[in-house]
Amino acid sequence: MTDAPPLKLLARDAEDLSVMAAALQDAVIAVKEMRFLPAERRFVFAVNRFRWEDAERPRPAEGTPIYERVHCGICFEGVNTVRRQGLDQQRTGQIISLLSMEIEDNRVDLQFSAGITVRLEVDGLLCHLQDFDEPWPTQWRPVHPLDDERN
Repeated sequence: MTDAPPLKLLARDAEDLSVMAAALQDAVIAVKEMRFLPAERRFVFAVNRFRWEDAERPRPAEGTPIYERVHCGICFEGVNTVRRQGLDQQRTGQIISLLSMEIEDNRVDLQFSAGITVRLEVDGLLCHLQDFDEPWPTQWRPVHPLDDERN
């Protein structure tokens, strides 16, 4: 395990959000972990995040856990409306992966696996990300089709 401090990021513009999205790519989330808090105008969720920032560090001997995952909280502020496409609200135990996050014209689109999109209509972008809990080891690194083509 690394001695790296927990990740803590703030996004206020599209460039910040793209950095945050890269850190969250392949994060795993249970649908029930997403909440819109209309009175507070917040959209929050917790994920199991792959620690991409440590993915290229030197590795121990073959067959040992070499990567890490960590629990991470994400909070979008100033949210007016949340729209969900492709999400079955009855399947609260469904596990999905976060693929990307983008903002355009005060709309933040969160793209998940299984064809699910969550759109946040916001006054402006203000998003916090913070790791919590201790990272744990894993042998599994997410693989993408383009990764396979390069190897």
